[in-house]
Amino acid sequence: MFNIFKKKSPQFFTEKQQEEIVAAIQQAETSTSGEIRIYVESRCSYVDAIDRAQELFVKLKMFETQQRNAVLLYLAMEDKQLAIFADSGIFQKTGKEYWNNQVKTMIAGFNQNDYVNSIVRVILEIGQTLSAAFPYDAATDRNELPDEIVYGK
Repeated sequence: MFNIFKKKSPQFFTEKQQEEIVAAIQQAETSTSGEIRIYVESRCSYVDAIDRAQELFVKLKMFETQQRNAVLLYLAMEDKQLAIFADSGIFQKTGKEYWNNQVKTMIAGFNQNDYVNSIVRVILEIGQTLSAAFPYDAATDRNELPDEIVYGK
């Protein structure tokens, strides 16, 4: 089987930065059944990054979480585009404005070349939101999606 999401050497983050981002995902997910993933690529092949994020959300099968509470942070580094795509379960509880504000937070940090801290800050904020809407249940919760960063082209 051909894997279109093959791992390759990261070109956007150092190993330490990758570890920080993954640790933030893991920390954010400790108090929620929600799932957070990050997809990073050079260029966005779509006019609107949210359309690309939605496509990747489906390809990564993120809609298969039991409570439909997965969130994808999408970054096209060279094109300077980003989007956050939230599944229906969490989107219904937060609304569009919440996600727009998270994107604005990332953009503000990115404009100051503070990429990793901006990503970590947003991940932790989303984790708190997921925790309030979908609290962790030790009896039933399992990590439904991998935590590592997914790299595209």
